[in-house]
Amino acid sequence: MNLELLNRIRQQDMAARLEGVQADQTLIDEFLANGISFASTSEALESRFYQAVRELFQCIIPAYHNGKHVLLEGGPYRGCWLESTGTINSEVASRYLPSVAKNSFELFADFQREDGLMPYKWTADGPAYKQIQLVTPLARCVWNYYLMDGRRDKEFLIKMFQAMTSYDEWLMRNRNTRGTGCIEAFCTFDTGHDSSSRFWHVPDTPHLDDPARYDPDSPILPFLAPDLTANVFAQRKYIAHIAEELGLADEAKRWNEKAGETLSSLMKHCYDERDAFFYDVDRHGRFVRLQSDVLLRVLACEVGDDEFFAESLRRYLLNTRKFFSKYPLTSVAMDDPRFDPFSTHNSWGGAVNMLTLIRAPHAFEYHNRHVELTWIMQPAVSAFMRMPEFAQCISPWTGEAGYTKVYSPSILTMLDYIERLCGILVRPEGEIWFTGLTPYAIAHGKDVGMATAYSRTIGGVKFEIVNTVQGAEVYRDRQLLLRFPRGVRAIAGRDGALKAIVGISARMVEGEIEYDGRRIPIRISGNEEQAYVNGSFEQVRPGGIVPPSYE
Repeated sequence: MNLELLNRIRQQDMAARLEGVQADQTLIDEFLANGISFASTSEALESRFYQAVRELFQCIIPAYHNGKHVLLEGGPYRGCWLESTGTINSEVASRYLPSVAKNSFELFADFQREDGLMPYKWTADGPAYKQIQLVTPLARCVWNYYLMDGRRDKEFLIKMFQAMTSYDEWLMRNRNTRGTGCIEAFCTFDTGHDSSSRFWHVPDTPHLDDPARYDPDSPILPFLAPDLTANVFAQRKYIAHIAEELGLADEAKRWNEKAGETLSSLMKHCYDERDAFFYDVDRHGRFVRLQSDVLLRVLACEVGDDEFFAESLRRYLLNTRKFFSKYPLTSVAMDDPRFDPFSTHNSWGGAVNMLTLIRAPHAFEYHNRHVELTWIMQPAVSAFMRMPEFAQCISPWTGEAGYTKVYSPSILTMLDYIERLCGILVRPEGEIWFTGLTPYAIAHGKDVGMATAYSRTIGGVKFEIVNTVQGAEVYRDRQLLLRFPRGVRAIAGRDGALKAIVGISARMVEGEIEYDGRRIPIRISGNEEQAYVNGSFEQVRPGGIVPPSYE
């Protein structure tokens, strides 16, 4: 193993690396408490990682109403958006700066209108309400934050539960005008799909900037929107989890029933069985046949079983005619004549958006498609190595950085993917993932064979992982804990006790795992999970991958 890298992360001074960062010292101390350090034989990758850490603090400001620090979208977006900053961005940020994540979630409860409408964004100028702009379900992010925090803050959970149930009522009163049970899009910005051909001939904003009205002269509005409907399905599902946690058994049952009703409406109205795709439905009952990242948005809301997701991979997400570009995933299918690859402006017309990449892991991991997710992460990390700035969009052909810089979804995607691919990932359910892979450069073969090292402090215990092309070593408080072959993910409890392994490579991995004084032979296929029981491994989930497709 690469002892040089191990020694480097042990000797690195993160506080020194953060010198000169304009941020409240309490925030810097909060980040430092994570004990995070990263080293790589690739200078470009290591440099980009620490650039991400430093620039993350540029995306945080104190809120004017209470002085608490909140996350900003970054770049030209000097605010906190419900579709992203206050949901998926904050969920990822909670692993680094949990107080900022909590404060960002609470913004949308603090500024909720009396009628139940949440603001679609908050800025230093105040909250804004003229559209809904929903993507990632807030309730899932709130729930995962609560779990990561050790299920301690019931007051926070009650506050968010009340706010989210009230918002659900507003949506059903105002965005179900056709009585289908689907949530309706009144404008382009309702889904944040700027410059997407999905909304050609649709206004960017609601009628007269009223979120409860659509253009009465439009020949096609309102749309039954599958991503908005899926958002509400997932919201209701996680509101039920929260209700159960709060001891509200009858409420939990009611919200689960509501979730089922929303899912039924989604499948009845917005799902085309011929294409196996979700489409908007215009006022005439016609599918708006544009294949876009709506599919991944719906899947990230936990719609569909494992086979449904596998079919979506085969036909769309891993199809090089559809969304699986050299640097995936595009925002519009590449075989659509309306596909626009240009990434030099704020566009969901075809370019790869960082918001898609930060949202993707949940969809893949929910269905145990860990190997396939690496095929999304590896090109992205390769692109990050060559990007001078953390942009909103990248080229699907070259990975070249496009529009804007210091963009928090891009910054957080970089940090997140390093932890998922070759680092140490703390999970809401109480597990730690140690993944035995290394970043693999796509462009020109540069830095192929690189090694990495990563550290994190969890519950007062320092964990370190060193990855090379041969395998991984994990240390607990500087003592060797685990050694295993490349292509394996070790799953442990918060104390480091080994619980299971997962195959994280397309190939069959054979070798030995060294743990607890034993050398244990293993043979594990991609996506297969084996539990560690009484000194040996037993299969709990069979393997199998969905390879990329071309037709």
